[in-house]
Amino acid sequence: MINNGDKVKFDYTLTVDGKIQDTSAGRGPLEYTHGAGQIIVGLEEELASMNVGDKKTVQIKAEKAYGPVLQEAIRRVPKEAVGGAENLKVGDMVGASNAGHTFRAIVKEITDKEITLDFNHPLAGKDLTFEVEIKEINK
Repeated sequence: MINNGDKVKFDYTLTVDGKIQDTSAGRGPLEYTHGAGQIIVGLEEELASMNVGDKKTVQIKAEKAYGPVLQEAIRRVPKEAVGGAENLKVGDMVGASNAGHTFRAIVKEITDKEITLDFNHPLAGKDLTFEVEIKEINK
C-alpha cells in the first residue's frame, strides 16, 4: 500500500467531458512522491489505498482537482499590453509575467481596445476521470 514519502510510478489516462486530455501511454509512467503535493489532491487520495498492479477508474471533483473557476482570475487588459495581439485569436494560450512570476492565460475575448485573459488553470471547474494503474512503489 502507498504511504507518505513513497516514490510511486503509475500509468494514467485523463478524460474530461468524455474526451481524453492526457495520457502516459507512449511516454512511460508518471512518477511522484506520495504526500509531497506533486499531483492533485483528489488523485493522491485515491491512489493511497492502491498496491502495485492495481487498476481503477476514479472520478475527481473539481474542488479536489484544479478548483473552481475564479472570476477574479479573468482580466481585461489593454490590447497594446499584449505582445503580438494582432495575431491572437480566441482560445490561444499566451504567457505573461509579473514580479518575476510567469503565468499562462487563455484568450477569452478580443475587442478593438481590450483582450480578456483567463488565468485560471485550463481544467479549473472541471470534474476529471482518471484510469490508473500502479506500476511501482519504492519505499
